[in-house]
Amino acid sequence: MKSKTLKTVVLVFGIALGMSTNSYAQSQDRQERKAPPTFAELLEEMDKNEDGKLSKDELNGPLKDDFSKIDTDEDGFISEEEFKNAPKPERKKRGN
Repeated sequence: MKSKTLKTVVLVFGIALGMSTNSYAQSQDRQERKAPPTFAELLEEMDKNEDGKLSKDELNGPLKDDFSKIDTDEDGFISEEEFKNAPKPERKKRGN
């Protein structure tokens, strides 16, 4: 009887430890956020004609949606300076 009780306690402890470790790992993943891309990274990824500027046709996502706000000199391109001074996109709201 004692052996069975001991096995049960060890099993329950192991399951509890496994669940808490998994829960902690998931909470750590949520805290690590990706840093926004640098202008150089965006150029490498999106500058199709390699002119060192980003046109609206080359963009997607928030940059394309807010193109007119970011292109402050209204030349049809986003330069590195305009990118640095661009308004930050709003965070998505959680739906609880």
